[in-house]
Formats: sequence, C-alpha cells, structure tokens
Amino acid sequence: MKVITFDIETANWMSDTGSNDPADLTIALVAVHDSETGQYSSYLVDELSALWSILERTDILVGYNSNHFDIPLLNKYYPGDLSRIKSLDIMAEVHATLGRRLKLDALAEGTLGTKKIANGSLSVQWWRAGEVEKVREYCLKDVEITRRILDYALEHNALKYKELGATKEVKLDASKWLAGTGSAMTYTMGF
Repeated sequence: MKVITFDIETANWMSDTGSNDPADLTIALVAVHDSETGQYSSYLVDELSALWSILERTDILVGYNSNHFDIPLLNKYYPGDLSRIKSLDIMAEVHATLGRRLKLDALAEGTLGTKKIANGSLSVQWWRAGEVEKVREYCLKDVEITRRILDYALEHNALKYKELGATKEVKLDASKWLAGTGSAMTYTMGF
C-alpha cells in the first residue's frame, strides 16, 4: 500500500485574505513522504505539476488537519478532485476520540519526545523574507513528525501528548486506518 504523508506551507495567512476558508490561501510549498520509496520531497507552488502523478498513484493521503486545511487548499491547484483519494487526518481521529483538537507539537512531544522546529506564522515570515530553505526544512520536518506519529499509532493503537507538563495518552483504534483500497486517479497522467 502506497501511503503519502504530506503537509503544506502557505505564502500568506487567513488574516491576509479576510477569509477563514483555507482554499483562499496561497501555497508556498508542499512536502511529502512516499512510503514506497522512503523518500521525502518538496514542491514549490510552480512545481506542483510534478506532484500530481505521485498523489494520483497513492492509496491513501495522510496528514494532520489535512481534511480541513491541506486537501481543500491543494485541491484549488489540482486539475481533478483530491477528495476522491482516501485520506487519513490524524488530528480528526484524535479529535473524534478525545473530543478536542490537539496541536501536532503536543503529540510530537508526548509521543516522540521531540518538538516542531517552528510554527505556521514563522514559516510565512520566512517565506516573505525569501528564506525558502527554512520553509522547506520546516515543512519536511512536520511531514517526518506526522509520519512517525502515524507509525506509532499503528503499532500501539494510541498516541501520547503533552499537556500542562504532563504526558497523557489517547487510545485510538488505528487498525482500520490503512485498510481498504484507495481511489487511484488519472487526471494528469494522459490516459
């Protein structure tokens, strides 16, 4: 099964658009991890056409807040409909069990003993300052954290998170997260 773990960094923020719709934002870059190759890669907004064939050949897209944020935004650029590809939004899974949202950083610290290297607003500042490599490094690191959190959840049916200095655990039924087949797409492959 081909799993693509992904994340998006934007060139602007909601306050810049006057909208709460993620699709009104502008993509700076997208980073992915391909489970078949074990490789990480990233794509600037003007390189997204190279990403489509990767996404179209995946069985499942995995992200963090991806169903609400990343997929609707990326769909604005994609010539088809990415929502037709099976997706797993780890934040939505945690929310469904815990009853509230957790930041990726809280799960990274509790589950992996690591922290994110920045945040979205700092990424936008870097982008505006022309520090593309900092944005790329940050996005790739978030993809790595998300992929490692996925692996942990699949193995332990739980994730840990830090809250007010304490480590807590949320039990999850991850047994069906990767079950079933995805929806292969062919919108940009020429057949």
